[in-house]
Amino acid sequence: MTQTTQRDLVAEYFDGFRASDHPRILATLADDIEWVIHGHRTTRGKTEFDDEIENPAFTGSPELDVQRVYEDGRVVVAVGEGRGVSVDHGPFRFVFNDLFTFRDGLIARVDSYVVPLPY
Repeated sequence: MTQTTQRDLVAEYFDGFRASDHPRILATLADDIEWVIHGHRTTRGKTEFDDEIENPAFTGSPELDVQRVYEDGRVVVAVGEGRGVSVDHGPFRFVFNDLFTFRDGLIARVDSYVVPLPY
């Protein structure tokens, strides 16, 4: 049996978001997960995190292209580009940098930096 690495868990996290699969995403997280979406919101705990997975301001699942992944100790950084659809403004593009901090084999904190791009 192979051991799941931190990079594997991050890949599973992103696959869950691409499918809007709440249980899949939540299985990668510590119960006291903290998600800091810088400049927007901070969620604490799986219940708040779950509410943000499919924010009502957006429709459908995001397209996420993870272009680079870096790992150093308990931290994994993923950099990429995405697309989504806003209820009020329609399609949009963005670049992202997500910093995942691990504890006991699960994601304990996510720091998300999201920058909109012209569509």
